[in-house]
Amino acid sequence: MRAAILWVPALFLLVSVTAVLMLRLVIVEEKLQRRIDRAAGTASGAAEKGGEAAQPIHVRIVMGLGLAVARSGLLSPRTLEELRHTLRMAGIRDKGALALFVGTKLLSLTGLSVLSLLMSRFLHMTAGHAVIAAVVGAIGGLLLPDIIIQQRRKRFIQKVEGGLADALDLMVICADAGLSLESALVRVAGELQLTHPAVAQEFTLTAQEMRIGGNIRDSLNALGVRTGLDSLKRLASTLIQTLQYGTPLTQALRTLSSELRQEQLTRFEERAARLPVLLTLPMIIFILPCVFLVVGGPAVLKLLASF
Repeated sequence: MRAAILWVPALFLLVSVTAVLMLRLVIVEEKLQRRIDRAAGTASGAAEKGGEAAQPIHVRIVMGLGLAVARSGLLSPRTLEELRHTLRMAGIRDKGALALFVGTKLLSLTGLSVLSLLMSRFLHMTAGHAVIAAVVGAIGGLLLPDIIIQQRRKRFIQKVEGGLADALDLMVICADAGLSLESALVRVAGELQLTHPAVAQEFTLTAQEMRIGGNIRDSLNALGVRTGLDSLKRLASTLIQTLQYGTPLTQALRTLSSELRQEQLTRFEERAARLPVLLTLPMIIFILPCVFLVVGGPAVLKLLASF
C-alpha cells in the first residue's frame, strides 16, 4: 500500500516535469511556424503579434506532454494516424489537436489513479482494494477522453446530417446560376456559416483541397472519408459521376436532396413509432402505482377500519 502511494505521485511528478520541458519545445515550434508564415506571406497581422497563436498556459502544457509522448515512439505511426482520423471524424482538425488529446489521456489516466488511491486511503481500504481502485481509476481516465470524443463525433454527425439537405438546395441554385463546383462550395459554405457551421466547415475544407491539390476526385472522396458519413459519401460519388460523364449537375443534386429529406422523415417516423414502447416502463413505474392508490386506497382504508 505504501509503495503504491509513493510510486503513483512520483509518476505524476515525472509527467509534470516532462510536460514543462516539452512546453519549451512547443513555444519554439510556434515561433518558428510564425516566422515561416510571415516569410510566406500567409500570416495575418494578429497572428504576427501572437494574439491568435497564443494558447492558455495549461493547454500548452498538456500539448507539450502529448507531443512528448507522440515523439517518444511509445505510440506507433498507425496508432497516431488512427487517433488523427478519429479527431477528424469529430470535426477537430487543429494542428495541436492530436498532442492535446494524447496529453489529456495521459493526465486523466495519472490523475484519476492518484485520486483513487487517495480516496481509498481516506476510506481506510485494504491494500488489495486500493490497488483495484487505482487500476479502475486508470482505466476510467484512459477511456474518458475517448468517450468525450465519441459523443462530440455524434453531435458533429447530427449537425452535418441536419444541414446537408439545405446545402444541396443552395448548391442547386448556384449550379443554375452558372457557378463552378468549387465556387459553389465556397458560396454555400459562406451562406451556411451561421446556420450550419459543421456543413460549412466540410465544404470549405473540400474547396481548399480542390484549389490546392488540383485533383477534384481525391478532394471529393476525402469529403466522405473525413466524417465517415454515408450521405457525404453519396454526395461525393454523385459529384464525381457528374463530372466524369457530363450529366446535369442540378438534376443529380435535386434527386440527392430529395432522398436525404425522405431519409430524415423516415428516421423521425421511426423515432415516433418507438415512443409507445419507451413510455411503457415509465408508465408502469410512475403512473400505475398512483392509479392503484387512488382506486384501491379507500377500499383498503375501510377494510382496515373494520378490523
